[in-house]
Amino acid sequence: MKKGWTEVALGDVLERVERFENRDEFNSYQFAGTYSYARGIFRGDLRQGYSFNLPRVQRIKNGDFIYCKIMAWEGAFGLAGSEVNDCVMSGAFVAYITDQRIVHPRYLSFWFKSEKNWKSVAATSTGTNVRRKSLHPCDFERNRICLPPLAEQQRIVAHLDAVEERIKRVQTLREEQDHELLAALRSAFHKIEATADWVEMGEVAALVRRPVEIEPDGRYPELGVRSFGRGAFHKPDVLGIETTKRLFEIYEGDLLFSNVFAWEGAIAVAQKDDHGRFGSHRFMSCVCDRDRVLPEFLQFYFLTAAGLEKIGQASPGGAGRNRTLGIKKLENITVPIPSIKLQHEFLKLLTLRNRIKEKVDKSTQRREALLPSLLDRIFSEASVTSQ
Repeated sequence: MKKGWTEVALGDVLERVERFENRDEFNSYQFAGTYSYARGIFRGDLRQGYSFNLPRVQRIKNGDFIYCKIMAWEGAFGLAGSEVNDCVMSGAFVAYITDQRIVHPRYLSFWFKSEKNWKSVAATSTGTNVRRKSLHPCDFERNRICLPPLAEQQRIVAHLDAVEERIKRVQTLREEQDHELLAALRSAFHKIEATADWVEMGEVAALVRRPVEIEPDGRYPELGVRSFGRGAFHKPDVLGIETTKRLFEIYEGDLLFSNVFAWEGAIAVAQKDDHGRFGSHRFMSCVCDRDRVLPEFLQFYFLTAAGLEKIGQASPGGAGRNRTLGIKKLENITVPIPSIKLQHEFLKLLTLRNRIKEKVDKSTQRREALLPSLLDRIFSEASVTSQ
């Protein structure tokens, strides 16, 4: 331990507070919650008292340090900001006020953002199953932390605040840039769309199934499709001996639809590294007549508000997660088909935007990785122990 540092129990610098009140059916309650992985506190839903069954709720205040007893194992720790002042939480959450004569609240908040730190505290949860583990306040408070002098804490907080602010500022600029690029793309798309003929999907992009005969000793690398137009992703291999589901091979250029999540944008074009992977019967793979339409053009259309509305109408069902896109309904959707030349010109713009976005995403990931690395270096002296 460095000279001037002290070891204290969390219970010595945090005072548990309870601001419970009985639920009133006629009142409105603004709820808050904790993000996982120590990413802070968020403002949740506004709910009427008659709409939930909690007999009591507790008020939280700006500056409270909060954790969730049943989700501590997943890093449900954070410092409440002004945006959640006077919100409510259930009794599963524990709130504390900080003794600012000993510890700076923001220092404690940053300390918990270090993964090894919150995991050390979370490890004192008790229970036989991960999902049933709970961190009792007394166990939480027994954990000990090494603290530098308050002036040093303030210096560290000022430095980390500045780093975090720079990261947020760059991220905001990147988001604004992408928003402008996407707006330009949409404008170009709508100009091209105005020149298009409208034909049924089945006429230009037929559904193609490539069934696979499952071998017991075979390995079948699966493909998934993310919602909200976020593309395809690779899933672990499925062992032939362990699966009973039907699998279908996917080729590069296939226009893919998840029939259960297409209504929320689970639509993608298979790329080169997706070729030869497999999808379950829950996926529809359409092969475009490339003399008439490009899969990327159709994907862009289906991710517009108008396209998603048609997918939604072709996905009957009850609650959102029970909606299923029908094959015949998909084939009957009318889609815009401008000249193939205009589609290729649009594809150049789309490719440019995607390349810029890919570079920006990689840059953002590197910047976001800076803070955890910095936290680990700074807090290496402030390790946690439990009694």
